[in-house]
Amino acid sequence: MSKLSNAQKYHLKYKIAVSGAAESGNCSDYALEKAREIGKEIVKQGAVLVTGATTGIPYWAAKGTKEEGGISIGVSPAASERDHVKKYRLPIDYFDIMIYTGFEYSGRNLLMTRAADAVIVICGRMGTLNEFTIAFEDHKAIGVLLGTGGTADMLREIVARAHRGPGKIVYDDNPKKLVERLLKIIKKEKMADVVKQRILARQGKI
Repeated sequence: MSKLSNAQKYHLKYKIAVSGAAESGNCSDYALEKAREIGKEIVKQGAVLVTGATTGIPYWAAKGTKEEGGISIGVSPAASERDHVKKYRLPIDYFDIMIYTGFEYSGRNLLMTRAADAVIVICGRMGTLNEFTIAFEDHKAIGVLLGTGGTADMLREIVARAHRGPGKIVYDDNPKKLVERLLKIIKKEKMADVVKQRILARQGKI
């Protein structure tokens, strides 16, 4: 069996980052519960959750993931567990793996977004907008959970006014459908990469 066939058979789990408000006061009444549903759906559909290891929306997504028996990865702005808890006052429950970056919030945002195959935006404030623009510039698949308030409900207009094209963005108010649509994009891209590698291999270029 070729290496490419093995890569297909034993592919890594897809990683979906959830980006959202750490303080949910500007979110819709049901935004936290929707985040929890997203966390559950990520597991049900065979993916892994990545968050910024913070409170609010990301915390509830992690809660849903663990309730469903899935894998939750946190990417912290802190340099250590002690700083994460004492200095930043951030949670450590509902995580299987915690990565301490020591890069503050802006550096954490970049690493978390780059580590994921796709990003889901739920509600959100300025930090969420930062993570969205990173994902957009990196040409990642992005899902926007509509009706959750904050940044999420402004993004369609922001993208239109920015005149940079639509990006690979899907909008939906249903957590299950949003995750399904994102995974469809990811799988299509991964398969295209496999086909490209096969062609290059046949041409003796790799």
